Amino acid sequence: MTANHGFAATLTAKPGMGDRLVDLLLTGLDEGGPGASEHCVVYLVSRSASDPDVVHVIEGWTSEEDHHRIFAGEAAQAIVARLGELVAKESEYADFVPVRGKAAF
Repeated sequence: MTANHGFAATLTAKPGMGDRLVDLLLTGLDEGGPGASEHCVVYLVSRSASDPDVVHVIEGWTSEEDHHRIFAGEAAQAIVARLGELVAKESEYADFVPVRGKAAF
């Protein structure tokens, strides 16, 4: 599948909550989670090397419509609802159209 829609988000956790934020975001890869959807072709959670409370998420989706539909679902909304407990400020987003790349773990 090809990613035709994507975005990068930078989330800043409350002091000392970076580990919990990473753990929450990684639940998106669990069965039934948004990152486990066949329409999500990239779901990458990373941390800042200089600040463990700054977390980056990069997502690539088959389409913007698929992204919105999946994120309107119960599993994604449960993650979003819990973010408020952990983040210190409004997240920063940048949208993009993926061209090509690689991720191997």
